[in-house]
Amino acid sequence: MTLEITVFVVDDDQAVRDSLALLVQSVGLEVETFASAKDFLDAYRPDRRGCLITDIRMPGMSGLELQEQLYSDGYHIPVIVLTGFGDVPAAVRALKGGAVDFVEKPFNPQALLDLVQQAIVLDAEIREQAAHQARLAERMALLTPREQEVMALVVAGKANKVIAIDLSISERTVELHRARIMKKMRARSLAQLMRMVLPPSHDMA
Repeated sequence: MTLEITVFVVDDDQAVRDSLALLVQSVGLEVETFASAKDFLDAYRPDRRGCLITDIRMPGMSGLELQEQLYSDGYHIPVIVLTGFGDVPAAVRALKGGAVDFVEKPFNPQALLDLVQQAIVLDAEIREQAAHQARLAERMALLTPREQEVMALVVAGKANKVIAIDLSISERTVELHRARIMKKMRARSLAQLMRMVLPPSHDMA
């Protein structure tokens, strides 16, 4: 089954909406246009794959406020911001807030399409990471409180003998807990278990 990808366009200028719609459709992508941020928020569902192109200056809610509202609501759709002359400081703020990039009007069509493709790839990566975290959470929920205690000590690098002393249990019991933990977490090695449980290191690029 092919998952439908939609490029959402939010701009109060009808001509800009129409030109963006034609551009996006020219490469075979679905597009939906909205005249205001409110119209988009009313219609958007977070399960819909794709990306958002929004003008930064609009009556009512601005593109920047729209981006911040989406992220505040826990929606992580990749955002591309369109800016006019003099809007660069606001665009930089958008980037710091998580936008994929900003494009100054009048924009280069191919450059914008390249950004759209990048944003679609990013959306897929974000969704896969979220699904991966959900699967890990389901496995973690299968662990008993004692198994969670043992796992925390295992990934901290403690030997079975030390864990046994820390928890006042036998070394054999620690081994049994470890075996159950590996099975429930579907980890083939200690290294894999550590990658599942420990947050990624920012030192490793």
